[in-house]
Amino acid sequence: MFKGRRLLQRNKEENKPLKVRKMFGAIAARYDFLNHALSATIDRRWRKACVREIGKRISHSSPGILDIGCGTADLALAFSKLGPVIGCDFCRPMLNIAARKVRESSKQFRVSLLEADALALPFADASFDVVVSAFVLRNLADIDLGFREMRRVLRKGGALGVLEFGMPKTPLLAWLYRWYFLNILPEIGRMISGVDGPYAYLPNSVQEFPPPEDLKRRAGLAGFVNIECRLLTGGIAVLLVGKAGQPPSCKNQVRLSSD
Repeated sequence: MFKGRRLLQRNKEENKPLKVRKMFGAIAARYDFLNHALSATIDRRWRKACVREIGKRISHSSPGILDIGCGTADLALAFSKLGPVIGCDFCRPMLNIAARKVRESSKQFRVSLLEADALALPFADASFDVVVSAFVLRNLADIDLGFREMRRVLRKGGALGVLEFGMPKTPLLAWLYRWYFLNILPEIGRMISGVDGPYAYLPNSVQEFPPPEDLKRRAGLAGFVNIECRLLTGGIAVLLVGKAGQPPSCKNQVRLSSD
């Protein structure tokens, strides 16, 4: 019986990348509009917070930046004021939209785009000064491997910034958030995108995602230090920041703060 459960879990994990790629490809054309509409544009504030916090942790000008799972390049464009950015994603329809936005947007530094898998990044060890991602980690088949790949491509002392959805801690806000997430958001997403499924997947993926303390622990095991988690908008989003440290056996310093 236990062998059967392990086999089902392994099959689920193996099928997840294909499912996620297909799902995001189906909603790519309406992705930006839905993101801003469903979050009341608060998602823009979250990205600005990520840029601001990483900016504090950069010791030199024009650092090399990697945006993993860049989607339609909102985060990559936001970071282009700090240094040249490479944005990678494994969903071609998303990258097509990202390429148009990059061409049409004003930016201080160059933004390049590449089709690539977050769990098998096509970069040498210690290639970047900064690695960031937004709302990507929960979609990975292996979160720990995702963290390890982020650490691998970062130079020692390089900065990490990960934005993700969270679940509010305040009981009333948590209840309202779950009600909106489970009942309203999937219907609005389906009506606007014309696709059934992706915005039902979102609430489930968020509810199953590890809490901040577990995320910090897992980032520490991957070799990150000075890890902090900021709870944004009452905990609806979580910003994890840290630095590339010594090998994973290193003891990490962690701190939880609230915005």
